[in-house]
Amino acid sequence: MKNGEKKAKFQIGEIIYHKRFDYRGVVVDVDPSFSGTEEWYNKMARSNPPKNEPWYHVLVHQAEHSTYVAEKNLETDLTGKPIAHRFLSQFFSELRSGVYVSLHVSH
Repeated sequence: MKNGEKKAKFQIGEIIYHKRFDYRGVVVDVDPSFSGTEEWYNKMARSNPPKNEPWYHVLVHQAEHSTYVAEKNLETDLTGKPIAHRFLSQFFSELRSGVYVSLHVSH
């Protein structure tokens, strides 16, 4: 971790809820800090979330796209329901105890 970066609250496979845009999703990757371009940040990150905190790559439930989200906009999803996304099987083998199991983890 670089100076000022904090430990990620969510891990790969966790189901999250986006507080501002009211959607659910599953974390497929975690960046310890913002790793996009300044142009993207200025256009897409309207709430100006901190760049030195974790950012997440998320498959959005019942959508065709994935998204890149700052930790400050996320909370744990408490519905207990699975995520529906066409690329889910490219990242995870199964849903176990509310968390998706990565294809790259041995059982």
